[in-house]
Amino acid sequence: MERVAEGLWVLADYEEKKGEIGKSVKCLEAICQSQVSFLPIIEIKTRLRIANLLLNHSNNVNHAKSHLERSQLLLKSIPSCFELKCRAYSLLSQCYQLVGAIPSQKQILNKGLELISTSEDGFSGRLWYCNFNSQLANALTIEGDHHGSISALDNGLTCATQMCYPELQMFFATSILHVHLMQWENESSVQDALNRCNVIWESIESVKRQQCLGLLFYNELLHVFYLLRICDYKNAVQHVDKLDAAMKSDLQRRQRIKDLTKELDAVNESLPCYDLSYRDRSSLSAKQTHLGEQLNNLTGNDREFSEPKYFGSARRTWEDKLELAPPPIDGEWLPKGAIYALVDLTVAVFNRPKGLFKECLKRIQSGLQIVQEELKKYGILDGVREVDLQHTAIWIASVYLMLLMQLLENKVAVDLTRSEFVEAQELSENKSMQAMCCVYAAISYICMGDAESSAKALDLIGPVLGVMDSFTGVREKTSVLLAHGFLLMRQQNLQEARNRLAFGLQTTHNTLGNLQLVSQYLTVLGNLGLALCDTVQAREILRSSLTLAKKLNDIPTQIWVLSNLTAMYQQLGEKGSEMENHDYKTKKVEDLQKRISNACLSSHHVELIAKVKVEAHQMSEIDIKRAISGSSMRVDLDIPESIGLETTSPMTSSSRLMDFDMGRLRKRKA
Repeated sequence: MERVAEGLWVLADYEEKKGEIGKSVKCLEAICQSQVSFLPIIEIKTRLRIANLLLNHSNNVNHAKSHLERSQLLLKSIPSCFELKCRAYSLLSQCYQLVGAIPSQKQILNKGLELISTSEDGFSGRLWYCNFNSQLANALTIEGDHHGSISALDNGLTCATQMCYPELQMFFATSILHVHLMQWENESSVQDALNRCNVIWESIESVKRQQCLGLLFYNELLHVFYLLRICDYKNAVQHVDKLDAAMKSDLQRRQRIKDLTKELDAVNESLPCYDLSYRDRSSLSAKQTHLGEQLNNLTGNDREFSEPKYFGSARRTWEDKLELAPPPIDGEWLPKGAIYALVDLTVAVFNRPKGLFKECLKRIQSGLQIVQEELKKYGILDGVREVDLQHTAIWIASVYLMLLMQLLENKVAVDLTRSEFVEAQELSENKSMQAMCCVYAAISYICMGDAESSAKALDLIGPVLGVMDSFTGVREKTSVLLAHGFLLMRQQNLQEARNRLAFGLQTTHNTLGNLQLVSQYLTVLGNLGLALCDTVQAREILRSSLTLAKKLNDIPTQIWVLSNLTAMYQQLGEKGSEMENHDYKTKKVEDLQKRISNACLSSHHVELIAKVKVEAHQMSEIDIKRAISGSSMRVDLDIPESIGLETTSPMTSSSRLMDFDMGRLRKRKA
């Protein structure tokens, strides 16, 4: 029976090489479904290989999971087979993650770690120990247990250090930095993780660093994310330049490989011809050898690997993957296409403040093209519903859809930076995006203050106001209500302005949940209360707004609120409260000016900061309102934000990416 199994294995190999994955699986399943029993070890190896084929060439995760669970049961009765047991645990863990069964995944990984603790399999055992800790950290991160994730990664880092394996150390060090960036308990712990990455990276030989392309991208991108978080744009630029250079170099190498492959294929087709002369055949043979050597030098031996013949991870080529760690760890972060689109996005973000709009649009278009091509591979097309997609396709598509949103958002930002509101509307057929562009343009006109500009603002707001209930999400409604409320204030239609803004506030509070926007709505309503001589309501509203602004550390809004409170105390004749409030406002103004001075150290934002600084020095109430309302609408493409503040609203599930109108986009600085 062993020879029968070997024959079916060979036949499955043959069908797999032809790309007939279904036939290959049928050959292997014939062993599992045979009425004549095979040795348990043969059935285990066969089921592992079936699961491997299904995971890498189909979406049938549940079928693969069933084979692996059966293999696990068979392995319980066998005392040895350490490698097979580890491989079964690892693949089963991947299945559980793909179907979202995180508790089951953690349970199987802990079994794997228990197995390793009782074995004496040296180097191989340590590699599996790193594998299981890596997967466990990922599972814990999904559950939001950042401390547990860092602990698992620390275990892997310690093991890699004991193995004297710097590339593996770098994988765990960068993973730890990644979790710290997500958690961000305190800046010092993030800085320590960053410094550790720098030390380990420098300990790797220069030649090996060039071969660790996945680690290079991962490390440099994490550095960029950190420096953006602390607003150190100057030092971030050098990391962006490294990313861009590495991507361009790899793209050139890939193109060279394609050209050489095409040339080698042509030579291979010509060699079998019978009418070739001896000289021509010798020349072609020499060319064949030379082209093969060039390809080997470009691809490297590690660019295509496969696990032991009848079990393990399937073959992955250099075109598909940017590895972070060697097998069996399989430490891929994002697909290569997603990394390249992310680099294009990062370059565009850093070029926009420099005024390099043509280059920005070029890189955004490049990123959009990559994303669209990758989405097609996963079946994400117009008219496709989420229920028609496999879990694996949804997960990977969520990454590309998030990138797509960010690329489109930055495309709009470029057009708005150039004040090309009409052009910004024409970049997409998305009615939501077009409506938001109208609102931003209207706010800009309102802040100009003259009658002609107000008329233009009304022309822009009117059409959106009439159809605001037709939008799926609420960000369009809240934004247009805020803009219309400002316009009605300018027209001295105070009561109607109060009604509009009160409705907008209620919608924002109940549905959107953005405290910063709530604070700004309250401030406007407090100002209206003063204008309507309703000081009792104005006092309560402004105090609430100040409390929220303090909680958010929103200094411009605090100054705006304090200006209104000072006017209210003056109106009520409360001299003591007026002076106390004025002194507190003065301190906040000084704090803001200090922050602006620090921001001016960034060479890429000098022009923008200079404009804001002039308004801050004047500190009149009208100018503060303009700073808050006008500039803020250019800061964020989701909802109005105060100047220079960064907030995050991370997406918690791929389903939130299915509707652009309902998604809350990640906030950016202007």
